[in-house]
Amino acid sequence: MRDSTAPLNLLILCTGNSARSILGEAIANRDGGGRMAAWSAGSFPKGQVHPQAIALLARLGYPTEGLRSKSWDEFTGEGAPAFDAVITVCDNAAGETCPVWLGHPVRAHWGIPDPAAAIGDEAAVAQAFEDAYRTLKGRIDKLARLPLESLDPPSLKHALEQIARNDAAATA
Repeated sequence: MRDSTAPLNLLILCTGNSARSILGEAIANRDGGGRMAAWSAGSFPKGQVHPQAIALLARLGYPTEGLRSKSWDEFTGEGAPAFDAVITVCDNAAGETCPVWLGHPVRAHWGIPDPAAAIGDEAAVAQAFEDAYRTLKGRIDKLARLPLESLDPPSLKHALEQIARNDAAATA
């Protein structure tokens, strides 16, 4: 069982760490009610956060200072947080061989279309970011409503997978 006094440590992964994983990090840190601590990273980070992600978060009142595109290598060495869960939000990152994480976290996949790859006019791209935000917000809100303090690793993994499954079924 997890230490019930510590927040649930999440690492949200995507290949480029410029949009979806950044949104997830910001949502979990603000809306997790102090019960979650989140970081994001990428296997091949773009090196900058997508301007639409920053604009959307700022418009919705999320802190954006300190958000940056970074490699997952930052979280593999001494001094890195011990994660309870690693959540991939893009299909490419889900299929990659991840480093060994401190804390032996559970892994789950929450596939979300990449808004940074959206094609179309400015309104279409903005809508793609809104859609990714709404999906992540809904899933993180569901996670935050769980008894995080009492979830053992298998229960946490099941809950993370169930959130994605239920969300996918609801939108099908």
